[in-house]
Amino acid sequence: MATTSASKSSSLSARELRAWRGMLRAHAALTKALDADLEAQHGIPLTSYEVLLLLADAPDHRMRMSDLADAVLLSRSGLTRLVDRMARDGLLERETCDSDARGAYARITPAGLTLLAAARRTHLAGVRARFLDHVAADEQDLLGSCWERVLGDSAEDGVACG
Repeated sequence: MATTSASKSSSLSARELRAWRGMLRAHAALTKALDADLEAQHGIPLTSYEVLLLLADAPDHRMRMSDLADAVLLSRSGLTRLVDRMARDGLLERETCDSDARGAYARITPAGLTLLAAARRTHLAGVRARFLDHVAADEQDLLGSCWERVLGDSAEDGVACG
């Protein structure tokens, strides 16, 4: 791991600040734009898209609510509100857990799968146009390696993006 004298001080060097702020600004701008695309074309926010994607990829198209909350980086109460809205819209349904009365599952519905298929095309087009088209293949490899080092073991526990 690279260590510089600036990283040990109370401020960041110009290089460190450019890298840190650039990552924060890029993430914020891209997330906002991708969210706006999904809202405009499909009437769902990016967080709903992520929930649908995770459920579609999960065994039996369902996940425990606690695992889903961790995967989309929402609090338990935030996920509960989101799942309730999505259930009212017919995109998913809640199921009780037979082995744990306090546990619950969320399962994607056929309507949710249909919406996901359309939204996925929009999302991936946005990812390509706003990010991947601006980053060469070797730079993508480098960025991927950087994020894996930064995130360590938690790299595989991240948000669904595809």
